[in-house]
Amino acid sequence: MENGSAADRWCFRPNDLATRSSGVTIRSVLTRVVSNLDPADPRPVIPLGHGDPSHFPCFRTTTVAEDAVVAALRSAKFNGYAPGLGLPRARSAIAEYLSKDLPYKLSSDDVYPTVGCTQAIELLVTTLASPNANILLPRPGFPYYEGVCAFTGLEARHFDLLPDKGWEVDLDALEALADQNTVAMVIINPGNPCGNVFTYQHLKKLAETARKLGILVIADEVYDHLTFGNNPFVPMGVFGSIVPVITVGSISKRWMVPGWRFGWLATNDPNGILQKYGIIDCIKGVYNMSTDPATFLQGAIPQILENTKEEFFSKNIISLREAADVCYDRLKEIPCIACPSKPEGSMFVMVKLNLSLLEDIKDDIDFCLKLGKEESVVILPGVAVGLKDWLRITFAVEPSSLDDGLGRVKAFCLRHAKKQ
Repeated sequence: MENGSAADRWCFRPNDLATRSSGVTIRSVLTRVVSNLDPADPRPVIPLGHGDPSHFPCFRTTTVAEDAVVAALRSAKFNGYAPGLGLPRARSAIAEYLSKDLPYKLSSDDVYPTVGCTQAIELLVTTLASPNANILLPRPGFPYYEGVCAFTGLEARHFDLLPDKGWEVDLDALEALADQNTVAMVIINPGNPCGNVFTYQHLKKLAETARKLGILVIADEVYDHLTFGNNPFVPMGVFGSIVPVITVGSISKRWMVPGWRFGWLATNDPNGILQKYGIIDCIKGVYNMSTDPATFLQGAIPQILENTKEEFFSKNIISLREAADVCYDRLKEIPCIACPSKPEGSMFVMVKLNLSLLEDIKDDIDFCLKLGKEESVVILPGVAVGLKDWLRITFAVEPSSLDDGLGRVKAFCLRHAKKQ
């Protein structure tokens, strides 16, 4: 064949930005760990690596939510496309739900239904990704932000959370990172991956710092109200009069239905700063170029938000508190693992590996791969969330599975301990 083979003449190439961003997700790291499991192990796999409690009967969602979805489907009212910015009734219900915790009222115009919290993140990052702009992200944090930033060209700069101070933000370091091209900071509260809950006072300092820097705050509150320690959940929108706050959230975690993929983006800006600087119009423009949640879920959301009983939430909080206690106590029995503080919210705890006490473990990835192969326990390496040689463990599992899984972790660590 003249001039080389046919394959030499193909003109398509992969998107380098997409290729780089796809490798930084929790899903991709966990897939690697799961692929290393031993299929010959007769024991059940214990999933302590992801935040999906819906696999376990003790965390089943409320029948109110299930009935609302069924009713919306059977009504035949929600089989078509939703309006461009979402069903007005759904937007109003979300605004009402969020306003219960705020000193002012949100309107339906402040709310945009999204396909889970991840789409809300995509919309925001795309909106803010102007040339040379940068955004401040927590470390450890949720790596999806880094992935979307890499895809859009928005520079990510990382500020540290301090484990010896309850995972509070290092405010001085955060302020030093910012420059004239900084557009926003991301605050995840309750914390993924750390299980921390920020106090009112600390959140106010963050708002004041953002105002000083002239940047907005993206409040990732997908774990809103999932708190069981000394600090209650305080939405960042409480400080909307100090600094513009854009909240991203969903029903995934509080209602234990991550597979339903229903979330929202909400603007908390009583002073109208986001409108003045064109952010609202840009959000609408990006939203209209994107997809929206399934119409029947938008149709069901008013009933889900308005009719779910407090008993359902209380039961889940009790279960999470008891699991967090068990997790914290069992981890203290393992010499090579240090837990800086008992988790107070979300479904996770971050623990530090002491590799000097282990015989043949190179790093956190090596630990998780070998743990999976030898014990059929899946844990997320800390490097996936920004902290090398740490681990993120989820405790939102069946109590018997949690106890079994942590027992296997202990046995693994003892087996790999350096001989004295």
